[in-house]
Amino acid sequence: MNFKLTIGWLYPSLMSTYGDRGNVIVIEKRCQWREIETHLTRIEIDTTNRELESCDLILGGGAQDRQQEMAVSDLLKRKNVLKEMFDRGIPGLFVCGSPQLLGHYYVTGEGKKLPGLGIFDYVTQHFGNDKPRCIGNTIGKIDSKFEIRNSKFKNTIVGFENHGGRTYLGKDCVPFAQVIKGYGNNGEDKTEGAVYKNVIACYYHGPFLSKNPHVADWLIKTALELKYKKEIELDPLDDELEWKAHEEILNRMNMK
Repeated sequence: MNFKLTIGWLYPSLMSTYGDRGNVIVIEKRCQWREIETHLTRIEIDTTNRELESCDLILGGGAQDRQQEMAVSDLLKRKNVLKEMFDRGIPGLFVCGSPQLLGHYYVTGEGKKLPGLGIFDYVTQHFGNDKPRCIGNTIGKIDSKFEIRNSKFKNTIVGFENHGGRTYLGKDCVPFAQVIKGYGNNGEDKTEGAVYKNVIACYYHGPFLSKNPHVADWLIKTALELKYKKEIELDPLDDELEWKAHEEILNRMNMK
């Protein structure tokens, strides 16, 4: 059976400031190496909801507050479509600044309150100069659901964070990971990101998936299984370089 996935990339002209296009490339290449056909749909302000609804996987990146304000005004018009997709099980990865738009609201560094989609039960506030930015390499421990067979470091995620906003989860909101090193959502409660259904939101900057192939494969596998309604076993890939990059962060943070 020939598999095909349509990848939705949210607002690449507005929210792809920090190299997070790399996450799109990683998904495309890991599919290509397995002969899984991909189609990339760029979701911009003038994209129809029908095109959005055709996507099997959603990816979102980061931007400055001004661009986020422009994006969220359009996102709010698509709230019901995205909520229905996510409730149906469509997987997604939102990194850097884009998770701030999925909660109840985001207060910018200038004190402006931007309404969010309210899909995730959390709020985000930028405290300006009252609190330092959360910057540096970071390591988290993730739930076992993201494990991929034969993954040497299947319980850890690694990356880089750089955010002024601090996110506080609601009582029923499930974190994506527990912080081992770094700040995470707010530098206080040791949570990193959040998960809603099959959607991951996290503060990991830029091309997060390049050093975390187990998460990339979880997204691909989940999207395929939902679309084709059957269990799918992904062909193994040679991830030696990816895991070396992963291990290098562990070494830098004295985790080895």
